[in-house]
Amino acid sequence: MEDTAARPVSRALHVLALLQRHPGITAAQIAERLGVSDRAARRYVAVLREADISVESTPGRYGGYRLGPGLRLPPLLFSSSEALGLVMAVLDGQHAAADPEEPVGSALGKLVRALPGEVGRQAAVMREHALAAPERETTRPDPGTTAELVDAVAARRRVRLRYRTAGGRTTETVADPWATVVRHRHWYLLCHAHAPDAVRAYRVDRIERLEVLAEPFVPPADLDAVAVLEQHLGAGREHPTRVRFSAPLAEVAPHVGAPMGRLEPDGESACLLTGTTSDPRMYAGEWLAAIPHPFVVEGGTELVAAVGALAERLTAAVAGHVPPR
Repeated sequence: MEDTAARPVSRALHVLALLQRHPGITAAQIAERLGVSDRAARRYVAVLREADISVESTPGRYGGYRLGPGLRLPPLLFSSSEALGLVMAVLDGQHAAADPEEPVGSALGKLVRALPGEVGRQAAVMREHALAAPERETTRPDPGTTAELVDAVAARRRVRLRYRTAGGRTTETVADPWATVVRHRHWYLLCHAHAPDAVRAYRVDRIERLEVLAEPFVPPADLDAVAVLEQHLGAGREHPTRVRFSAPLAEVAPHVGAPMGRLEPDGESACLLTGTTSDPRMYAGEWLAAIPHPFVVEGGTELVAAVGALAERLTAAVAGHVPPR
């Protein structure tokens, strides 16, 4: 059950964070963000003033609250649940979070050391004893490259980049960087590539060189970057793919990710998957082999060869042990 006595203090700290991020915020705006009345919002401001935190107010149409000049606040105001939740999130996404030699591990260590008292002790214990197993793919984008891309997205400036595909091929292009999107722990650049004049989704960790240009660009209006990324993850790679499943789309769809291509119905009892891939062996052995429905590879010379090689290898693995029908 929530401690109602602690609620005003918690809400007052929330107001303090709002004042830090939004100088000039009004009581009505605070109330809207907290889901309380204007009167309650003003009461939480009063709690801050009673704690000797200088909060100035300016009356009038363009008035609002702001923190007093020269006020120095502690850099970290975390509750126990917030601090532990942050440590858990970092451990979940970065198996090297406990390594002080890694950038994320070093930053997390500084954060934990800055936490006060019991909150810091709990966070330190969790960081030390809650282990995260390494993932199969541990390559992560360079922080400097990622920061440059995010800055280019925010400033709407074109970039020139050199990109290495999963198959090892290197390409260079000028692109309009629409957005950076994190999907399944991979960072992607969603952009319009001037060559080949098409929408592309590039893995940021595969960008080998990046140059931010002076030319501006205008992104598409009402861009839904996540939705567009999903549509294009299965397009634009070297080798085409075409696979027909002998099962309804509704049964196959839960097993098909966006990078595999576009899945469309083909009558009531079949569906067709079309896309592209840079790695036919992976497409065959990790993706298609995991789908529990019968299928036929109708297109893509490289994919046909990869599925055939996989079938031969699996058949050889059970040679002499296949039960009679």
